Parts: sequence; C-alpha cells; structure tokens
Amino acid sequence: MSTTVIPHDLEPHPLTGMYNGKFGIWLFLASEIMLFGALFSTYVLLRVGAPPGQWPAHGSEILNVPLATLNTAVLISSSVTMVMSWAALKMKKFGSAQVWLTITFLCAGAFLVVKYFEYTDKFHHYQVWLNDPMPVGGHEVTTIKGHLTADSPKLECSEKTGAFNIPEYVIITPDGDHGSSGHGEAVRVEGSKIKRISNFGPRHSPYLATYFTMTGLHGLHIVGGMVVILYFMLVGGAIWKRSPEKYTNRIECTGLYWHFVDLVWIFLFPVLYLL
Repeated sequence: MSTTVIPHDLEPHPLTGMYNGKFGIWLFLASEIMLFGALFSTYVLLRVGAPPGQWPAHGSEILNVPLATLNTAVLISSSVTMVMSWAALKMKKFGSAQVWLTITFLCAGAFLVVKYFEYTDKFHHYQVWLNDPMPVGGHEVTTIKGHLTADSPKLECSEKTGAFNIPEYVIITPDGDHGSSGHGEAVRVEGSKIKRISNFGPRHSPYLATYFTMTGLHGLHIVGGMVVILYFMLVGGAIWKRSPEKYTNRIECTGLYWHFVDLVWIFLFPVLYLL
C-alpha cells in the first residue's frame, strides 16, 4: 500500500520560499489582521463619534489597569517560552522543548484566569443614575458607581429591554471617585430616586460593548491556541519519533499564531486601558 507524500511539507516551495504549512499560517494570519483591523477601526469611529459624557476619558476610569499590566507581562513571557520551545527542537532537545511548551500553556491559562476575575468584577459593579441630584458624602451627585451590598434586593433583568428593573431600594458602596462619597460608606437609594441601574457589562455603554467584544474575541483566540498547544503536548512524542522536522515545523507554525495573538493584546492594552 503506497503512502501519499505531500510535496513541500518539509522543504521550502520554490515560489514561496517556505514550506506549505508556514505559507498557510501566514495566509490565515492575513485574514486575522483584516478581522481585528475592522474591530479597531470600529472602535475609533465609535470613540470619535461618541456624544460628550458617553465615553470615558481614559479606560483606567473603568478598567483594572494593574491586572491588565500583569496579563501583558504573562502573555509576553508566553511568547518567549514558545520561541524557546522551537529553538530547543532545532537543537534536537525534545524534552526541553516540551517543558517550554508546557510553560507556554500554563501562561495562557494564567492569562484567562486573570481575565475571568476582571470580567466577573464588571458584572458585579454597578452604576445608578438618579432622577435628581442627591447628597452623598458631602457632594451633590447625579450618578453613583460602586458595588451593591448584601442587604440590597436582588436585581432582575428585563427579558424585553435587557435593562435591570428598578427595585424598591438599593444599598451601594460608592467607588469614591468622580463625585462619589470617597469614604466607602454604603448609601441607601430609594427606587423613586433612580432613573436607571446597570452593571458594567456590554449593555452599559458603547465603550464596554467594544471592550467585551474585542477582548472576548481575543480570549477565544487564546483558547484556540491552548487547544493546539495541548494537542502537541500530548502527541508530540509520537510525531517527533516519526519525523522530527515535521514536528519542529508544526511548533513553528503554532508559534507564529501565538505571536500574533500576543501582538493583538499589545495593541488592545493601550487602546482600551490607557487611552
């Protein structure tokens, strides 16, 4: 029984100067650049056209910059470990390569864990808009941002409008910025004084809708990369025994994808969190 050999699976193609897998991943990354390019363009258009007060002056007003900085360091480190894995394979050190690949996988998992805590906080962080100004901590405020206390009634979201129904009252601990009390003291707000309640989820504002869309899509790319890395962690030994060159090339292609994912985050971090 004859075995079909795919041409230029290992050696470079004379026209492209690279083996087929590498050429294919570059074509895929070109489509990914167009995808994220469209999202970044949408972000710019929404920000430029946003009415006054509808877009934060800086992402740090809403987002957790220290956590994002930590995630940036973790993701950049994962790019380094991915390169180290490929370099070890080029030196025929399969064991070292698998160790570096495992560290890359763990870094990706750490990134998602940090992002989980960041997302969770947004869905438990609320903003209460008032019908009329009311005194809070010595200031007259029209909106209060903070976390609801355990004594507050449970908020229910309307299936028709997607907005939270206004309860009889809420008890909220203000953040202490932009006109809030600044003392961390819980404030009881009667339902008759409330115009709108929203957590900091995608429905809160165009900015947060953009944030969740772009970082969520990036997170899915992280998960996709982890699936591929895990596959090579499990079956890499068998592929290495059959064809070390093929396995090395596969890790190189995986690394190109992973570097792209890291590069997207390097753009997302300043655009969403700092600007």
